[in-house]
Amino acid sequence: MKFSYRLHEKVKGIWDKTHEHPFVVGLGKGGLPVESFIRYMKQDYVFLIDYSKLFALGTVKAKNIETMAAFAKLLHETLHGEMDLHRAYAKRFGITEQDLENTKPTPINLAYTRYMLNVAQNGSLEELISSLLPCMWSYWEIGKRLVETYPDSINHPFYGDWVKMYSSDEFGSLAQWLIDLIDRLAEGKPERELVVLEEHFLTTSRFEYMFWDMVYDGGDWPV
Repeated sequence: MKFSYRLHEKVKGIWDKTHEHPFVVGLGKGGLPVESFIRYMKQDYVFLIDYSKLFALGTVKAKNIETMAAFAKLLHETLHGEMDLHRAYAKRFGITEQDLENTKPTPINLAYTRYMLNVAQNGSLEELISSLLPCMWSYWEIGKRLVETYPDSINHPFYGDWVKMYSSDEFGSLAQWLIDLIDRLAEGKPERELVVLEEHFLTTSRFEYMFWDMVYDGGDWPV
């Protein structure tokens, strides 16, 4: 059994709840409140700034040029693909790029990114991947599931571009490369090390769900 299958099974319950989350369902049905999407867009933008740093650290920790180049591609696609989507959405609301960059992260956002950055800076390459993978993998799964469940979601005049990006073969190929890499790196690892990777994957899957919850309800600092 591939290690990625074990990881997916570990978090299946969490990811199933994510597919049922009103934010995600709202994207599919097209009824998501615009204010929730604006909150998501701004919080995810500052999230992606830190998320990009993980790919830079992956390049540093890579053992060969091929892996370095792949992480460099992931960094480029995040900075100039995903973040371009956010910038395009922001223009529709008169939100400048400076406004996006000046967004203050919520407690959940801050805790999530700092957890991943701590793992990336202090752990192995496989630990780095196991902590960042739930974001890319689950987004790809969400995008595909939305197209399957709500076929017309890809044509929605507002949320369609989001669904198109995350259901696309291009985005999926990037996620699949990470999945394949964690499988290769996990081969021959003792169980005690696999458990550590599994725990990172579980923790950030929980953070992913909490992020959706936060942008839907507007959770922020209580004081």
